[in-house]
Amino acid sequence: MQVAIIGAGMAGLTCASRLADAGHVVSVFDKGRGPGGRMATRRVEHESETYAFDHGAQYFTARELAFQAQVRAWEGDGIVARWPAAKEDAWVGTPGMNAPIRAMSEALDVRFGTRITGLLAERGGWLLEGEGVPENRFDTVVVAVPAEQVAPLLGTHAPDFAEDARDVTSEPCWTAMVAFEGRVDAPDTLTDEGAIGWAARNSAKPGRDADQECWVIQASPRWSRAQLEREAENVGEELLAHFARAVGDLPPVLFSTAHRWRYAMCEKNDAGARWDGSQRIGVCGDWLSGPRVENAFLSGLELARLIEG
Repeated sequence: MQVAIIGAGMAGLTCASRLADAGHVVSVFDKGRGPGGRMATRRVEHESETYAFDHGAQYFTARELAFQAQVRAWEGDGIVARWPAAKEDAWVGTPGMNAPIRAMSEALDVRFGTRITGLLAERGGWLLEGEGVPENRFDTVVVAVPAEQVAPLLGTHAPDFAEDARDVTSEPCWTAMVAFEGRVDAPDTLTDEGAIGWAARNSAKPGRDADQECWVIQASPRWSRAQLEREAENVGEELLAHFARAVGDLPPVLFSTAHRWRYAMCEKNDAGARWDGSQRIGVCGDWLSGPRVENAFLSGLELARLIEG
């Protein structure tokens, strides 16, 4: 089969990997500039220094056998490591959170910087619409993007799937990334400190540059919703002020920026994945399973099984 997968996050790449292993010809398309999605790592050049921040998902856990097996394989490849500072069973990608996504994408035909805007039924298959997309006809299409982006793609061809996506609510998250001149007098992680939902010394994670003092400060969903449309610079300054109130005096700031995740964390869902065998359209993603990285993996795995029958 010729398979097009829209979205190169954990769910889409897991589905793609399993289908490619089964002998199908799989092409993955993603509007982003590189691998990561919500497992992204931001690297910044500033005044001859390179700073790195895991500004999306901070860690992941592995509780189901299938994902445990995958994590063990990643550990053997040196691209994940345990991080007990977050919690006893926490894992992170190394040297950045996006390392597993990057490794998966490198083994596949993934085209970044390609935004798919629509689908066109063609002779029992599918053509993709968008700038720079190939003219290939695909036998199967998989949509593995956040719920809020599903309906515009599938509203015409799979209205039930689109309606399911519209019913999902995702929480936003404002995230500040800050490099300090000296060490912050605080534990490596903080949670639920007023407006701050989570803060972590990013440079303390395995495989990072321990000589730097880089922090990721993520606002609570409630605070993020209230500040959703503000300018990033102002939000970053305010989050830094909240951080100072939580930990005390801060060293001088060498670099800071902020990022808005409009769709950061979805609600729990038990659908797993959805598949329309008559049209050969499938959807997968954490919005169909739950808000953890593992949920996205399991959703992609489930859809690959449904497609294979």
